[in-house]
Amino acid sequence: MNELEPIIVEFPLRGEWLSPTTPETKIPSHGTNRFGTRYAYDFIQVDWKRKGNPAYRVSFLHYLIFGVSLKDYYCWGQNVYAPCDGIVVQAEDGYEERAKTNLFSDIANAYKNAHSFDPEKDDAQIIAGNYIILKCGENVYAALVHLQKGSVQVSVGQTINKGDLIGRVGHSGNSFAPHLHFQLMDKSNIATANGLPCAFEKYEVCKNGEWKSVSNGIPTDKDRIRFCPQ
Repeated sequence: MNELEPIIVEFPLRGEWLSPTTPETKIPSHGTNRFGTRYAYDFIQVDWKRKGNPAYRVSFLHYLIFGVSLKDYYCWGQNVYAPCDGIVVQAEDGYEERAKTNLFSDIANAYKNAHSFDPEKDDAQIIAGNYIILKCGENVYAALVHLQKGSVQVSVGQTINKGDLIGRVGHSGNSFAPHLHFQLMDKSNIATANGLPCAFEKYEVCKNGEWKSVSNGIPTDKDRIRFCPQ
C-alpha cells in the first residue's frame, strides 16, 4: 500500500528543535493510527552539548528521583505558530498542567488514558490537553496539541494567517514531558480523525557543524533542525 503524498506546511516553531517521534523514522509514528496520529510529530528542545542531549536543565539522576519542574524544560513556553492559512475550528484552554514531570507516573497516566479513552463519551482534552485545530483546506485540519495552560491566543471562527502566533508549548493532557505534538488530519475530531502525511516547506539541518537548507522535508529523529524565517 502506497502512502499518500505529504501536504506541505510551514514549520510551526522557531529556533532549534529535535523530533524524537517522526513519520520519517516509522509509520505509524506514535505506534497507532488512533487519534489521527499516524503521521504525527513531537518536537522538543535539547542541550546538544550535554551527553544524551537532555531536554531539561537538571541532571538525569535528579529527573529520575525528583522529577523536573516544567520551567526547567528548554521548550516549555516557547511560541507556537500557525503552519497554514486557515480558520480556527477548535480552541481549548484551561486544562491543568502537572507542575513537574515524573517518569513513572507520567508513563502510567499516558498508558491509562490511551487505552481507556472512549471517543463516544470522553472529552478529547483528556488526551490532547489544551489544543488548537485549524481548518487548512478541504478535509485538511492541523492539530497543535498539549499547549501551555492560558496560552491559547485564538478563538473558534477566527481567520488565521500562516505564521501567526497562536499558543505556547506546554505539558497538558497525555504528555510525558513538555513538547509540541503536531499532526494533520482528515477531520476536526481528534477522537475519530485519520492522520494525513505532511512535510515542512523550509527548515535547516545541522550536518557536521554546518547548516543546510531543506525544502519540503520530513526530519528524522536524529536531525538537529531549525527554522528562523526572515
